[in-house]
Amino acid sequence: MDKPILKLDKGTRCTAWNYSGQRLAAGLADGSLAIYDSTDPSSSTFNCTSRFKVQESGILKIVWVPPQYGDAVACVSADGALSLWEEVIKEDTEGHHWKMCKSFDRNTSQVLDIQFGGSQTCLKLVAAYSDGQIKIYELLDTLELEKWQLQAEFQNVIDLVSKFGNVSCQSASISWNPQRSEHQQLSFVLGFSSNTSPLNSPKVWEFDLDHQRWLPVAELSLPEDNNDQIYAVAWAPNIGRPYELIAVATEKGISIWHLGSNPDPDGRLSAHMVALLSGHDSEVWEMEWDMSGMTLATTGGDGLVRLWQSNLNGVWQEQAVLSPTT
Repeated sequence: MDKPILKLDKGTRCTAWNYSGQRLAAGLADGSLAIYDSTDPSSSTFNCTSRFKVQESGILKIVWVPPQYGDAVACVSADGALSLWEEVIKEDTEGHHWKMCKSFDRNTSQVLDIQFGGSQTCLKLVAAYSDGQIKIYELLDTLELEKWQLQAEFQNVIDLVSKFGNVSCQSASISWNPQRSEHQQLSFVLGFSSNTSPLNSPKVWEFDLDHQRWLPVAELSLPEDNNDQIYAVAWAPNIGRPYELIAVATEKGISIWHLGSNPDPDGRLSAHMVALLSGHDSEVWEMEWDMSGMTLATTGGDGLVRLWQSNLNGVWQEQAVLSPTT
């Protein structure tokens, strides 16, 4: 019989494992954040070691800061607020203590999704907002998580001259290139679910070091897609492939894209859809690649986790279906 490793509190809305898989953060409907740790090295069970109030509204998303910058999490609440919380050590007291080190400013728009990216010496945070804007923040001091500056702000369009007003976005999904080589610049893919079609289709954004700006280098959509609303995107780790692999979930299914590595004279990268996967009976909520970038896990409103792989002939197939235990 399977043994549970932890029991989440009633009202848990979202969870996130840290990079080592040794800590779990859980966001609750009452705006609290709970941290679970394995206090016994010989045991695989986890206990709640901290619980504190983050916002008055419920927490919808949690993202851990990369471990080289300390133990910290970013939280997005139901009212669209974004805050950053850091664990601190107090010598005169025992236990775990967390403090808010940054509350990001916002106008009337709400934060829909966030992700951290960068390098060992440069941490960036990309945030997608309900008005269709993308904001990229940069950490000014690697030792002080409260010091951020806004590096760039733009809309998710190929034509940078175009500006769209009265935009209403219900959701967004962001995924950084997880393993860039030394000659590659920072890049990420982002798509929206909105009332403005040109914003929806996933765009690959890359930092232009020479001109110090972000540029769209690829669009992951077909002419017949009609800019379908995007549920989720996921950029696969790359271990030796001559191309990048990106998954995109829409109402039509999960499309798998090959993204080229050599830009054309205009700086654009080639993008080809190689598979369209179907199996979930409802909207896909989350997608994650394994560390090798060979297996894709997807889950959605049907309550199932599906695992997908490509065979030696390049044909993508469903390998397993995991259902929750009762």
